[in-house]
Amino acid sequence: MTNHACAVHFFAQTAHESGMFKRFTENLNYSAVGLRRTFGKYFPTDELAEEYSRQPERIANRVYANRMGNGSFESGDGWKFRGRGAIQLTGKDNYQAFAKSINDPKVLTDTSVVAGKYSFTSAHFYFEEHHLWRTCKLGLSEEIVKAITRRINGGLHGIEDRIRLTNKYSVYQL
Repeated sequence: MTNHACAVHFFAQTAHESGMFKRFTENLNYSAVGLRRTFGKYFPTDELAEEYSRQPERIANRVYANRMGNGSFESGDGWKFRGRGAIQLTGKDNYQAFAKSINDPKVLTDTSVVAGKYSFTSAHFYFEEHHLWRTCKLGLSEEIVKAITRRINGGLHGIEDRIRLTNKYSVYQL
């Protein structure tokens, strides 16, 4: 983190992603309504959402199958490489790159270490790997918060909270 704006964005985004630093493993225990709202692309009907409702492992394996380096639904990679750490590092590709960057292959066999001792290291890695620091340096405007958010979760999920947290942390000398 090379300047104030970078520190603010890092802490605001990780605070949001981790539920104010209380949740370091992705919660996929969705109701049918929650599945349709959050993962509508993967649950296009009420019937399908109902079939998966409150089954986190099945949900992860469906929504994360065959992307981000993960294998098929049957491989179980979606569950194994679900979001963890302060930034909710997700997907086999990200876990492999992170393991290589810290020279610790254990990350791939005991993925829980990303939610534990590597929680913030993995978040810093994600900002580095996905070139977020460059965007962070551009300032603290809502447009910059939106740009960073899109790079973290592919959309604007939770944008109001992310903006609120950015404004909250911007008054501190981090």
